[in-house]
Amino acid sequence: MFRKILIANRGEIACRIIRTCQRMGIKTVAVYSQADENALHARLADEAHYLGASAPKESYLHSAKILQIARDTSTEAIHPGYGFLSQSPAFARECEESGICFIGPKADVMQLLGDKLEARKLAKKARVDVLPGTDYEVDAASAKDAAGEVGFPLMIKAAEGGGGIGIYAVQSMDQLMPLMERASQTVEKSFGSSRLYFERQLEDASHIEVQIIGDEYGNVIHLHERDCSIQRRNQKVIEETPAVRLTEPLRRKICNLAVRFARFVKYSNAGTVEFLVSGDGQIYFLEINTRLQVEHGVTELVTGVDLVELQLRIAAGEHLLLCQKDIKAKGHAIEARIYPEDPETFLPDVGTITELHEPSGEHVRVDSALWPGYKVLLDYESLLAKVMASGESREEAIDRLLEALLNFRIEGVKCNIPLLRDVLMSPDFRAATHDTGFLADWMKQRKEQSDREVAAAIGTAVALAFQFQTKSGLSVLANSNPWREEGRRAQTAPFVRRGWGRSNW
Repeated sequence: MFRKILIANRGEIACRIIRTCQRMGIKTVAVYSQADENALHARLADEAHYLGASAPKESYLHSAKILQIARDTSTEAIHPGYGFLSQSPAFARECEESGICFIGPKADVMQLLGDKLEARKLAKKARVDVLPGTDYEVDAASAKDAAGEVGFPLMIKAAEGGGGIGIYAVQSMDQLMPLMERASQTVEKSFGSSRLYFERQLEDASHIEVQIIGDEYGNVIHLHERDCSIQRRNQKVIEETPAVRLTEPLRRKICNLAVRFARFVKYSNAGTVEFLVSGDGQIYFLEINTRLQVEHGVTELVTGVDLVELQLRIAAGEHLLLCQKDIKAKGHAIEARIYPEDPETFLPDVGTITELHEPSGEHVRVDSALWPGYKVLLDYESLLAKVMASGESREEAIDRLLEALLNFRIEGVKCNIPLLRDVLMSPDFRAATHDTGFLADWMKQRKEQSDREVAAAIGTAVALAFQFQTKSGLSVLANSNPWREEGRRAQTAPFVRRGWGRSNW
């Protein structure tokens, strides 16, 4: 086993990796940018070394600086976490060439699966269905012909990258070219590549992913599935396991498909195979994420398996000692992602956290790197924290997560906790009838209801004001008290009803 590893990341994922290393007796080296000088991950690690300016290109994406620190500290391995360099085949290859173990799949496998067009072709060879789409790069010249071939509605997708960036839904030919131009610019800026392809949009589908783990000796198992259908603009918001909309035969099938594909590409270490499942039970491959997922914690809660420990042991050359029959899923677990954004407008917020209280309990887990004085910046991934809860049933897990969110207090920065609570209390979510389009539809309906309530409240205010005018003989324009008070109530009623205000209780 490694004696010392470097964590090429920051925030909650760096802290989460450090805690497993501490339990295993492994020394850790943290790296930090100018903005993260006082960050929790830098304080938790055995050593912390300065990388550079706050901009990711000068710090967490600067592979040469990271490798130099690894050499200077006699580090044996590098854990990339998620984001930043975690899915960079070039960085994995640089680690190998430097004699430092990259904790993840081999560079060649990462490169192959990181190209989503190649991944589609591999899925077909492995006898895993893919959505109708193009197996070639689409540009402005070929877009209309390709769209005619695929049909509408379709999705424009980046051939490289991830995180839901650069994905655009196209409903008609009129929308195609403007969205093509926007997608090309977005992915070029985000990933340094403007390569795009088309896939048919599958409506009323569930987004299901399967956690896999494999060793260097051909052994691959799954740790069951997660439902990630609650998304906003293709960014996951709430995840849970098991996926309650799957029948037991469908659950077995999707997990077996994930393992089959992983074995076909000779995958090692932790990864996630992502699928869309239609309402009639058809399963379509989307991609393989060649890293630890943000939502891996819910899998750990139901299986009792530490995925980071497995990553470390496999990277160190150990055999996977677990077999499929050893993996038992017990109960239900659910996670909510806390983002620093206005819950109404979704505009990102920045600032300093002035007050913080994180929930705790036997069935609650919070992964975060927050502390009073933490500065929320736009330089990095906007995720503030992940709140997870488990229970014997889905209903119990949801109730515990709701209680945890009620006890999660952040002051100084707006966040989406009120929205998360409202989603968890939604009858449709409780009934598990949701799909990937749920959040957008639900928010639209909620806004329409809110607008109706405001209009009704204003109408009531006007009626009361005129009643007062008739009885007293005063003019409505005389700034009468009933008008002022009812108008104020009308403007604030929807927000008070939802418990929204300046505090994020």
